[in-house]
Amino acid sequence: MLRKALPLTVLILALLVPAAPAGSGAQSSIALPQEFRPEGIASGRGDSFYVGSIPQGAVFRGSYRTGEGAVLVPPHEGRSHTGLKVDTRFGRLFVSGGDSQGIYVYDSRTGADVATFELPDAGFINDVVLTRDAAYFTDSLVQQLYRIPIGRKGELGELERIPLTGELQFTDEFNVNGIDTAPGGRGLIVVKSNTGQLYRVDPRSGDTREIVLDQPVTNGDGILRHGHTLYVVQNRDNRIAAVKLDGRLRSGRVRSFLTDPRLDVPTTIAPFRNFIYAVNARFDLPDNDDDDIVRLRASR
Repeated sequence: MLRKALPLTVLILALLVPAAPAGSGAQSSIALPQEFRPEGIASGRGDSFYVGSIPQGAVFRGSYRTGEGAVLVPPHEGRSHTGLKVDTRFGRLFVSGGDSQGIYVYDSRTGADVATFELPDAGFINDVVLTRDAAYFTDSLVQQLYRIPIGRKGELGELERIPLTGELQFTDEFNVNGIDTAPGGRGLIVVKSNTGQLYRVDPRSGDTREIVLDQPVTNGDGILRHGHTLYVVQNRDNRIAAVKLDGRLRSGRVRSFLTDPRLDVPTTIAPFRNFIYAVNARFDLPDNDDDDIVRLRASR
């Protein structure tokens, strides 16, 4: 998820996107409204997906099966939406605010505002992962995570800042980006975009240890873990690296790359059935293609 200044555009809230031709029950590609400028994608219940808009501060909800959808969260002036995750237990959507220095929580069914957390000391709030008791957010410019506690009945606690210590050191440009849980509930995993390194993170202390790779996953953006395989989007490389992690999370090997000619600066990915869906951010490139969301088959 890279930082780009984009103009605010006007979105027609009732706009529906037509379905692609019927196929396997999972669309090969999905179109979004023109100039929606997506960044994050997350899977919800059933065949639903959610995509956030960087410049509009809006969220689109659609169906992997039909390709149809509509705007769920209307544009919010002054907000930017980057990474997002769906909390299916309590029907909420947690959204990173990019350079708008905020974290936003919406009702995943109605699109209504649930909570807003302002962070005037933030740099670029980039991505988010949910655990059973919290939502964790990365900041690509400030060496810390943000944590929002989630109570047993879904109540949201006060936002906490977790300084990142240990082996991870921030350098120039974008640093920590995508985030996911580690296997077996053993903490978190993050990718450092500018160097292509992976780190495991203790969410309580903020201590970090590098997961040494056989080759860097430079331009690493969104990540998605399935078992001990970690998929890392390499945005400017137009590919997704499949990294096999060792059992102790000390090392990893890039096993293969998922590629497709329709990939156009992909940023984040989400699972559906045996597929991975990647969203094309394009950033400063023209938004003149209907392949906004592209289906790839997960490696085995």
